[in-house]
Amino acid sequence: MKRGYSLAAMMIAGILIGLYLAASNGTVRSVLASMNPAAASTVPAKAGGHEEEEKGTEGVIKLADAQVEAGKFGIKPAAAGELTRKLSAPAVITPDPDRVARVAAKVVGTIAEMRKRLGEEVPKGDVIAIIDSREVAEAKSAYLAASVNYALQSDLFQREKRLFDQKINAEQQFLRVRATTTESKLQLDLARQKLAALDLNDAEVDALQKQPVAELRRKEIRAPISGRIIERRVDLGAPVGGEGQEKELYVIADLGRVWADLSVPTNELEHIREGQAVRSSQAEGPPDGTIVFVSPILNQDTRSARVVAAFANPKGVLRPGTYLTAHVIMDVKPVDLLVPKTALQTVEGQQVVFVRTAEGFEKREVALGDSDDDNVQIAFGLDAGEKLATTNTFTLKADLGKSEAEHSH
Repeated sequence: MKRGYSLAAMMIAGILIGLYLAASNGTVRSVLASMNPAAASTVPAKAGGHEEEEKGTEGVIKLADAQVEAGKFGIKPAAAGELTRKLSAPAVITPDPDRVARVAAKVVGTIAEMRKRLGEEVPKGDVIAIIDSREVAEAKSAYLAASVNYALQSDLFQREKRLFDQKINAEQQFLRVRATTTESKLQLDLARQKLAALDLNDAEVDALQKQPVAELRRKEIRAPISGRIIERRVDLGAPVGGEGQEKELYVIADLGRVWADLSVPTNELEHIREGQAVRSSQAEGPPDGTIVFVSPILNQDTRSARVVAAFANPKGVLRPGTYLTAHVIMDVKPVDLLVPKTALQTVEGQQVVFVRTAEGFEKREVALGDSDDDNVQIAFGLDAGEKLATTNTFTLKADLGKSEAEHSH
């Protein structure tokens, strides 16, 4: 009986000692180490070592390079930039009036050739149509006749001048020939001016001497500007230039620069002035437009003023007739460190960004400064040049939540 009681007591004592060792692992381990190094090695390490390891990986999202590329996170370095204060207004695109040309016939006749199709690009000075015109034929013939007459009278004048100088002919005869020569020169100049009024340039007039008679009725119509054919008003064989007939052949527009009519409320007009930079909603990067006109007159129906902005349009993205939002740049403030608002996420009430690391991404708490519609200033928590995710950051936030949930278990 005593032996059984003694054995039970020893077992209870062993359990109590084990609990004590678990509670005071560090102290007992050090004592055992001083007494018996082998015994000390049998005491389990403190669980806190595992906690430190988990704490070191908190906020880290491990992703392979292929996963980062597939995630399309828009990796960009944090850098200095500008915060802009903008006024947004609806606008409609129109052609720049200084870059629209209506190609007129300028003569009465019929269309012999239409060399350009609708939508085709044309360089300045290129022949785009040909008109058969009796008016042109008569003007060219008159010029050629005046030219021949003047050449003849010039020869006669030179002959009479030599004879007069030699006192062979009388002065009266010399003066008569000189007057006739002067009149022929005047007729030639008038004929040339008429051709110029019919839109023949100097090169075309000088070439008339070698032109076949059958070509005299043909009038070449040239493009006055470089641009694109946006209207074709007549067809082959159509009469033009006469009473009740079409006066225009084509409309050409250079859409490399367009206008936008902005509708600005009355209470915002005081902030708008000519020369301000403007960005269209279809453009990225620096402003691509400028305010060129602010109307002093209000629209009675809309109670708004017409504001015109001129936009560079080298790629033809801004099509006349389309609607967009124009952002007038009111103020610009440079800051040392700027990131897009899309890079920010809220985690446990803190604003964070996700910095790119060798393992993937690391959550970084940041302090924010001023902001505009698209970007925000970083006052603390991030260094210039550090690369961070600027798009799809909600995916990283979700991955972070899963990772922390797994660690908590």
